[in-house]
Amino acid sequence: MPAPKRRRPRIGRMIAVVLVVLLAFGIGMWFYVDSSLRRLDALGDYEGRPADTPGTNWLLVGSDARDDLTEEQKAQLSTGDAGGQRTDTIMLLHIPDGSGNSTLVSIPRDSYVDIPGNDKNKINAAFAFGGAPLLVQTVEGATGIHIDHYMEIGFGGFAGIVDAVGGVDMCIEEPMQDPLAGLDLQPGCQELDGTQALGFVRSRAFATADLQRVENQRKFLAALSEKATSFGTLVNPFKAFPLLFAGTDSISVNSDDHLHNLAGMAFAMGGGVDTVTVPVGGTPTVPGAGSVVQWDRDNALRLFGALEKDEPVPTDLLPQPK
Repeated sequence: MPAPKRRRPRIGRMIAVVLVVLLAFGIGMWFYVDSSLRRLDALGDYEGRPADTPGTNWLLVGSDARDDLTEEQKAQLSTGDAGGQRTDTIMLLHIPDGSGNSTLVSIPRDSYVDIPGNDKNKINAAFAFGGAPLLVQTVEGATGIHIDHYMEIGFGGFAGIVDAVGGVDMCIEEPMQDPLAGLDLQPGCQELDGTQALGFVRSRAFATADLQRVENQRKFLAALSEKATSFGTLVNPFKAFPLLFAGTDSISVNSDDHLHNLAGMAFAMGGGVDTVTVPVGGTPTVPGAGSVVQWDRDNALRLFGALEKDEPVPTDLLPQPK
């Protein structure tokens, strides 16, 4: 009597089908989210543009865009109804070609710099005058760094990403109250939700105003990147999928940037990042511009010179432990 044919276990086929369906679903969602990103021509060639250099450089911009927010969301996030659109945050991220930490440089929005085609002014005026292309050209001219990628996010998108990862832990050293930013935090380590996080990175209610704010922004962005790329977030579908969708309609990237570029940036930051503010030489008042931030040119040249050569930032320029 011939031996009965061995049949492949039904459970094995079921598992295979489920895996194929999940893979197809994941790929479909990836391309859907990628297509949802807003794209613009932020990076253009112009005469005198800095040459491409080793490493990868991102210009990260937080705008005060409110177009996608309902009146209820504006009230919840304490955004107000300011006319026009300005840059609330400007950061330069350098990712080295080899091993080592990335470097996140905060550029105070009141930095007094040359704006091509305009008078010298605060750097965030470049965005108001000519949008992303002029801001990129202004940053490249001031730093000598060639920008490879651009990402811009509005208020609602930022808060949505924070909520998607389940909040971000931050340690607050002193009480923070700022009605204009909707902020009321007590000292101690705590988890900030999207609304609190937006207030934390927007508040200028400090003796040093924008300089303390950019330090808070750097610390929070590093913590957010670490949380978003953590194992606990990526393997949890209740966090991973909301994170994919969170804020995509509020995120703008350069015309040739894609979701995999954003993912690579996030993982580079999650793997370790050195944070620094452009060295400041003074904060004078300038007629027609008001209170501005002047860079310490010598140390700023040292900072950007190191990044241009894909070298570590000189240790004396990094924040010293308190």
